[in-house]
Amino acid sequence: MRELRIRVLAGVFVVAGVLSWAGARLWNSIGTLPSVPLAAPVVLALIAVVLLSTALSLRARLRAQRERRPGAKGVDPLMAARAVVFGQASALVAALVAGMYGGTGVFLLELLDIPARRDQAIYAGFSVLAGIGVITAAIFLERVCKLPEDDDQNHQGAEPVA
Repeated sequence: MRELRIRVLAGVFVVAGVLSWAGARLWNSIGTLPSVPLAAPVVLALIAVVLLSTALSLRARLRAQRERRPGAKGVDPLMAARAVVFGQASALVAALVAGMYGGTGVFLLELLDIPARRDQAIYAGFSVLAGIGVITAAIFLERVCKLPEDDDQNHQGAEPVA
């Protein structure tokens, strides 16, 4: 499984932000721009909490397993892989959504004198922060579930010990 690349996530964020900013300008010139929902940052924050709690739980279970504590519950490799895939998918979607709300928020900065638009700009800003939280939690989850480096790769030229 390939690791998340920060450059890819940043690229998705920037492209979505630019397209969203241009789309918001166009939409506002044609009609009324739809509002930024209050649920957007809330849902992103909930996803970040789920990812973080999963990562902390897996980290504790892996540590107990490594230390060979009696009664330690092992971690099913398939469950860990599913958690990582969920984290990676969440990070990509969060980068896209945060970019969209970031672009809309930048557009709304021009309209801060209107109270409703000011509230929407605040919601958009919180959505970007919550999206960054999802990405951070997903990267942490990925690091927790990463397998230790294989020692065979470091000693390719060495002879096997008999």
